[in-house]
Amino acid sequence: MARVLPVLAALLLLSADAVAGDQERVVTSILPSLDYGASCWSTVTLTNLGDRVVTVDIEAHRAGGGLVALTGLQEMVLHLNPGERVSRRLEIGDEAGQGWLKVRERIPSPKLSPVVAVSGLSECTTDNQLRSTPRQLSYPTRNPWFSGDIEEMQGNLISVVNTSERAAQASLCYSEGNLYSVPTAAHPAPELTLVCSKAFDGLIPPYASRQFPVQRDDSTHFGIKTQGDAIVLQMLRPVATGVKAYTVDSTVKFGGEFAGDK
Repeated sequence: MARVLPVLAALLLLSADAVAGDQERVVTSILPSLDYGASCWSTVTLTNLGDRVVTVDIEAHRAGGGLVALTGLQEMVLHLNPGERVSRRLEIGDEAGQGWLKVRERIPSPKLSPVVAVSGLSECTTDNQLRSTPRQLSYPTRNPWFSGDIEEMQGNLISVVNTSERAAQASLCYSEGNLYSVPTAAHPAPELTLVCSKAFDGLIPPYASRQFPVQRDDSTHFGIKTQGDAIVLQMLRPVATGVKAYTVDSTVKFGGEFAGDK
């Protein structure tokens, strides 16, 4: 009996290792700021760069958070053969807004890497001209924030996407550059804090997206703080002066924690 127990323990360990080696994991990507409306539409392209069949789950959402179908897709699960490329359109004509897409790639083994490339393109007709702007992938973080001078961001919008099933909150501060501090016995020389000449707090429903201007009136500084488990921030700048079409400003960096961090 003494010899049987070590053998059983070894078999159990081998079995556990085999199960762990076959564990599936999921890689989630977010494609925000997908324009739609009577004169706008967005196209999403997925390409399998690997040598194996890949399964992806696709969730397309309106600005208000509701699910919407992509043209040509009858369900939310897509199987891509090696080298296959699929393009589908987010086309909603009954309202205007900025939707977003969640792509979840299923990876059947820890030994394998993600192989699906995701890209987006928003197109709008403005003054009899077709404006095409690429969209970039983003990844959700916990409680992301941003603060900066708006000298080089005039006309920009900041996009906020709540990818969680729980409501999130966004607090916006527009400042004219005035500073204040409140000394205490414990901190006789505290850091200076910007005075918000205009401040707004907003609740963002589950799976909803919002866009806010970075400048109001004579403000020279903009800041945003959010509270939520999985939020995407993205800075959008006009493609041209006086044109209400925006492209992603990838030079802007945001603070926050990755949504998977403990």
